[in-house]
Amino acid sequence: MKEIHVNTITDCVEKLCMDANYFLNPDIYDSLKSSVCSETSENGRMVLDILLKNADIARNEKIAICQDTGMAVVFLEIGQDVHIIGGNLYDAVNEGIRRGYKKGYLRASVVKNPLNRINTRDNTPAVIYTDIVEGDKIKIDIAPKGFGSENMSALKMLKPSDGVEGIKEFIINTVSDAGPNPCPPVLVGVGIGGTMEKAALLSKKALLRPVGSFSDDSGIAELEREILNKINKLGIGPAGLGGNTTALCVNIEVYPTHIAGLPVAVNIGCHATRHASAIIE
Repeated sequence: MKEIHVNTITDCVEKLCMDANYFLNPDIYDSLKSSVCSETSENGRMVLDILLKNADIARNEKIAICQDTGMAVVFLEIGQDVHIIGGNLYDAVNEGIRRGYKKGYLRASVVKNPLNRINTRDNTPAVIYTDIVEGDKIKIDIAPKGFGSENMSALKMLKPSDGVEGIKEFIINTVSDAGPNPCPPVLVGVGIGGTMEKAALLSKKALLRPVGSFSDDSGIAELEREILNKINKLGIGPAGLGGNTTALCVNIEVYPTHIAGLPVAVNIGCHATRHASAIIE
């Protein structure tokens, strides 16, 4: 049994908060860069150039890529042979968020109550998901989620008879209805199956997959390519100014479901879909 002190977790989360907000993931950066060559719209190419310059400035000066530094979503994979000591795990994570957002001069965007809208002033609490896995390590993924894109996400309980065509229609319509609001080019995370909340969680985790990767299931991979192609024919383009670069990827994750159901969730990520990860050993 390996012991890991909560202070180690706090320190790790603090750093990941800043890294995620300062450094655009290389897969997204490279995809934006390659899209400059394939983008047919002059305005679209101009926007893509600006996004790349913005990412360069953020990385070099260690400042936030975007003013909306998101609500912190934290995925924890905890080895079953780990014993966490020194305090409460979730308190440790939230302390890391608190320190990271203060030290990194990142905007506090969380309100304590959705109705009274009083800001917590330190971007806590985070939204935390925990999986118990084999081993004696802890993997932490921090995904600060801005709400320009989060607000454009959607969930629908399709009927099994709606089938693949119903799934495609729902995903494409969700992106189309979002238009320029989620700051395209977007990343499209899709969760299919499970229950209502499982589909939503799958769609959020799908955004952690690298741009350019495809499902190990050949049928799902073909569906990802088809939907991406159709989304990029919508003409929304970078920043909604027109063009053929509306989405950089469509990542689909699936899970078994009930014989009477076909839950589908779409979680849209902006051009700066942020995440950073580390493993504590």
